[in-house]
Amino acid sequence: MDYDLFEPGDIQLQNGATLRDAKLAYKTYGELNADKSNAIVYPTWYSGQHYDNEWLIGEGMALDPSRYFIVIPNMFGNGLSSSPSNTPPPHDGPRFPNVTMYDNVRVQHRLITERFGIERLELVTGWSMGAGQTYQWALSYPETVRRILPFCGSAKTSIHNIVFLEGVKAALTADAGWNNGWYREQPGVGLRAMARVYAGWGFCQQFYREKMYEREPLGYGSLEDFLVGFWEGLFVKRDANNLLAMLWTWQNADIGKTPGFGAVEEALAAIRAPAIVMPAQQDLYFPPEDNEWEVAHMATAELRTIPGSWGHFAGGGLNPVDTKFIDNALKELLARGV
Repeated sequence: MDYDLFEPGDIQLQNGATLRDAKLAYKTYGELNADKSNAIVYPTWYSGQHYDNEWLIGEGMALDPSRYFIVIPNMFGNGLSSSPSNTPPPHDGPRFPNVTMYDNVRVQHRLITERFGIERLELVTGWSMGAGQTYQWALSYPETVRRILPFCGSAKTSIHNIVFLEGVKAALTADAGWNNGWYREQPGVGLRAMARVYAGWGFCQQFYREKMYEREPLGYGSLEDFLVGFWEGLFVKRDANNLLAMLWTWQNADIGKTPGFGAVEEALAAIRAPAIVMPAQQDLYFPPEDNEWEVAHMATAELRTIPGSWGHFAGGGLNPVDTKFIDNALKELLARGV
């Protein structure tokens, strides 16, 4: 395997359950310097693994491995870290415990401190659920995190976002083969139905109206070709219980539930790390107005919207124009003195 494992043992989770013999998969890029001052954490997103984050790392980019030591921790539930698909009984499959963003970040913090001896992070950044973890890092470890740039994500999952995910979940679990999570083989009908539901949300109306899926860099031959090749292709290779476990994490994301805080407003106000918060202009489930509300409650944050018609996937690394926009903002933020 081309990644490493951090094994912190049994983890007491935020909801009181225990994740036994926990394993956190991670990959590093670049070298940690002598005074351990060049580290960046870049968490993964819904269903994504560290491979799927690599588009934002490269020579001459903000996340340049010749300058920075970049750590990509894989979220619990994504199939590499402890997940329903790789956890032994009795906590396998649908019996896998519920894991929060707070739980993920707490173990990630143990990784960087216990394995690498890192006390300060130059930056935490991430897309979608990775953005949610970015907010959590800044709140939970204010003395560690110097800067944050969450993009296409939020500090608390909105009610509308929860409803969208209910549709995704219903499509997957309606497959009789799902069998309440005790399937013998992946529920393919449900996974493909889930992909079709997701297809209406991941990109925006303009994207479909202008048939941008037929243009470069995607270049699909038709709408059906795109729905099958891109959307079904994204989800049929995933494990259904893993997807449901991460969906629970997403629906229940709320930094206001961090121990010591009573509400999301209070938690946002406590974040002191300089931040550029970057929504996508036509994101259908993390809309800019939600981030605008968050930034209004943060002391040192700036809202900078990614323009264009790629919706949520403006942050997915598929469109070079959006990638450059995000990369430029990261370069600017890293160049600021803190």
